[in-house]
Amino acid sequence: MPHKIFIDGAAGTTGLEIAERLAPRSEFSLITLDDDRRKDAGARREALNEADVAILCLPDDAAREAVELIDPASGTRVIDASSAHRTTEGWCYGFPELVGTERVADARRVSNPGCYPTGFLGLIAPLVRAGLLPADWPYTVNAVSGYSGGGKALVERYESGEAPGFRAYGYDLAHKHLPEMKAHAGLDHPVLFAPAVVPVYRGMIVEVPLHLGAMPNDPHADALRGALAEFYEGSQVVKVRTDPAQKELLLESGAEPDDSMELFVFGNEGGWNVRLVARLDNLGKGASGAAVQNLNLLCGLPETAGLKLGSAQ
Repeated sequence: MPHKIFIDGAAGTTGLEIAERLAPRSEFSLITLDDDRRKDAGARREALNEADVAILCLPDDAAREAVELIDPASGTRVIDASSAHRTTEGWCYGFPELVGTERVADARRVSNPGCYPTGFLGLIAPLVRAGLLPADWPYTVNAVSGYSGGGKALVERYESGEAPGFRAYGYDLAHKHLPEMKAHAGLDHPVLFAPAVVPVYRGMIVEVPLHLGAMPNDPHADALRGALAEFYEGSQVVKVRTDPAQKELLLESGAEPDDSMELFVFGNEGGWNVRLVARLDNLGKGASGAAVQNLNLLCGLPETAGLKLGSAQ
């Protein structure tokens, strides 16, 4: 019998991509609401409580309200794609490679990671856990994303030609991803986060530059690369590229959806300067693809079923 899935917020970019991925799969039956009922609280309450799994693709406040509409006795499990519950006690952080697939599979409430934090945590969390990088270091994150991550208004600005080619933002130094990055990497201090948007629809590069020679234990670039390769060994989704010879990384304007993530460690000749880089699809492993991966686990299905894993091959 197929699992009943309700996507609350199915008209947004993330919700649309999830629906497209699930529609051809016989393991799922999608509960849908007509346009005139999508914002009706009664209709949403009924759909949320009818579902085996509800996927929330909503603004933070609306996501919190949706959770309140769910009767605990209904048995509905939740994947929240907003940032509302990413550091909330009692919620499982939906990054299976970091928290473990069994923990996600057993969870009642799963918070989908943010796109930028997925790249940052994929690089930093395993190395802090291994003791190769210090938890009390002042980490800096430089990142660029495709404009699809900015919501409908930004998409319209770029596609109408109103937006500039390069858009840097987050200058209030209070981006909503900061608590998530600090908490799930196990850091003592918030990171210094410098995000930007570039004129491609999808794709993301997240970079953490480090002066390893200034760190107390003087780690080496090769040690970091080896530790990441060992941590993700066997993963079909996250791949560590061990050949550091690439001279550039590209985000292509016509890129196809991709649910994998590539990690790179670029070190200088002495190994004491390093640029840790994650390349991923902000709508794939950074959003919709991660939700589908978590949904597979919740439903007892193969973790990568229905995922598009081009760069992980």
